[in-house]
Amino acid sequence: MPKTTSNKDTSDQIIGNALKSLKLSLEKSKKLGLSLEKTASRFDEIKQRLPYLEASVRPIRADKDALLAAGGHINRAVGPAAAVLKVFDAVHGLEKSLLSDPRNDLPGYLSVLKRLEEALRFLGDNCGLAIQWLEDIVEYLEDNQVADTRYLSDLKKSLKVQTSEGKVGLDGGLLEAAFDKLEGEFRRLLTDHSVPLPMSSSPLLGEQACIAPSPLPVAVIQKLQAILGRLIANNRLEKCVSIYVEVRSINVRASLKALDLDYLEISVSEINSVQRIEGCIGKWGKHLEFAVKHLLEEEFKLCNDVFDRIGLDVWMGCFAKIAYQAGILAFLQFGKTVTESKKDPIKLLKLLDIFASLNKMRLDFNRLFGGPACAEIQIITRELIKSVINEAADIFWELLLQVELQRQILPPSDGCVPKLVSFITDYCNKLLGDDYKPILTQVLVIHRSWKHEKFQEKVLVNEVLTIVKAIELNLETWIKNYEDNTLSYIFAMNNHWHLYKYLKGTKLGDLLGDAWLREHEQYKDYYATFFLRDTWGKLPGHLSREGLILFSGGRATARDLVKKRLKTFNQAFDEMYTKQSKWVLSDKDLRDKIVQQIIQAIVPVYRSYMQNYGPLVELDASSSKYVKYSVQSLEKMIGSLFLPKPGRSSSFINRQATSKFDNGVTNFRRTASAVS
Repeated sequence: MPKTTSNKDTSDQIIGNALKSLKLSLEKSKKLGLSLEKTASRFDEIKQRLPYLEASVRPIRADKDALLAAGGHINRAVGPAAAVLKVFDAVHGLEKSLLSDPRNDLPGYLSVLKRLEEALRFLGDNCGLAIQWLEDIVEYLEDNQVADTRYLSDLKKSLKVQTSEGKVGLDGGLLEAAFDKLEGEFRRLLTDHSVPLPMSSSPLLGEQACIAPSPLPVAVIQKLQAILGRLIANNRLEKCVSIYVEVRSINVRASLKALDLDYLEISVSEINSVQRIEGCIGKWGKHLEFAVKHLLEEEFKLCNDVFDRIGLDVWMGCFAKIAYQAGILAFLQFGKTVTESKKDPIKLLKLLDIFASLNKMRLDFNRLFGGPACAEIQIITRELIKSVINEAADIFWELLLQVELQRQILPPSDGCVPKLVSFITDYCNKLLGDDYKPILTQVLVIHRSWKHEKFQEKVLVNEVLTIVKAIELNLETWIKNYEDNTLSYIFAMNNHWHLYKYLKGTKLGDLLGDAWLREHEQYKDYYATFFLRDTWGKLPGHLSREGLILFSGGRATARDLVKKRLKTFNQAFDEMYTKQSKWVLSDKDLRDKIVQQIIQAIVPVYRSYMQNYGPLVELDASSSKYVKYSVQSLEKMIGSLFLPKPGRSSSFINRQATSKFDNGVTNFRRTASAVS
């Protein structure tokens, strides 16, 4: 037993020793592995450094002559490159000044900008040369294996990129930023010194236009020109023109906005309302004159001042753009709209107003809009003038026909002066007046010249006289058309007196002559005599004194005779008054005269009759049936006769508002459109 125990202890010891020896071996293996790993990383580092070491020792292995020659090549390449780098440093030094606000010192800013441009020209001219020298030395080093090939490859790529970029990016965008600053200053100078011109502060419209002083101070114009000089030299003219046109157009539109030009957008259907056209044409002439002779005159002068050094085409083109954007075409289109409206006698006067306005500004239009850039304005203006002349001539030559067409219309039921008569007499006087006759003559001369026909002034006068004769024929026809002769007398008195009174002392009256005027005055008296004889002149006969002298038949018989005669008188008076109270004597003087003649014919007889025989019936219980009127009430009733009715007027102003040549049946527009 003891022996067995001893053997077991020996085996355990052997195993323990072996285990210990194995652990030691494993630790040594680990240490060896770590050492190998460290050695491997060193090998990698050595492997990476070997090319650089090789490049470092390559010059030692290179040919001696190649190494000596490389120095000269490098020195020749470094000189130009160093100069270029020096200029690059100078450009960088200008950056702060050029990114500042030019308004603080514009001359200084432009001077710095000029230095930048010179520097960029130098770089543009010399960068390529410096790069070429560097490329040559790289090529030499590569051919003679004097430098590392990978280093040379990277250097060649860098030089190639610089060559491909050329002048682009030499300043890092500094020049463009400086130009943007200058454009901003150009806009600011224009905006700060562009003030809308109010119409009230302009010279009196209608005065001879003159070249106005420039709307911008001389110092500002000089600054604008200095900025333009630098920008134009760098192909930025178009942007400058765009800025200028934008700012100045806004200024002109602001001046016009205060004038309330909404009427320029009126349609043809709207302008057919005479009320609209009356107000619009007057404003249009004044506003167009203000726009052309003052606003656009200023712009014309300013464009010349600012862009004159650049060339005529540039500043004329700039002005044309301002004129278009300001809305000059809207003024011309409004005139065209008027010509397209319905034919109307009032339209003739308005067309003559338009022609007068355009003719007065003819020289201004030719001077301001005569260039090729304003070709559209020229075309539309010529078309407008042509339309105005054609329409005006057509309306004038149709006037006689329109008057003749009215002849078939029934005369007015109240015997007043037809609107046709009063309108035409006033209208012809206007055409022969100093305001319209020269214009109408010029229009007709031009119109005839287009047809290769000659025009003499007497043709205009003869046509007007023919129209008046047509009016006379109308009156004769209308007088005959009345079934009631006494109403025809009223109508004849009204119209003959109108022709006499309202043509006497006028241009038309002078042409017709005193004999013609006196003839119509005599006709008035002639018809007045017939009127009084056949109407009111018969009433006193009802108040006969026969059988009443000394009451020869007794008081009762006398009373009955008075009652009977008063009743007959009252009936005749009432009937006459009722009928004639619907009639009108248009002129107050004529009305007062006729009324006074009636009163003189009736009232004294009635007063005397009532004084002598009134007491016979006044005490009678039924006296009110016979003594119907007092002398005062009778006179008052007669005085109320022939008054114009409310809402009916033959005044020229009212006719202009309604534009009707009617007797309550038709109007000029309908007949004009029917024959046109």
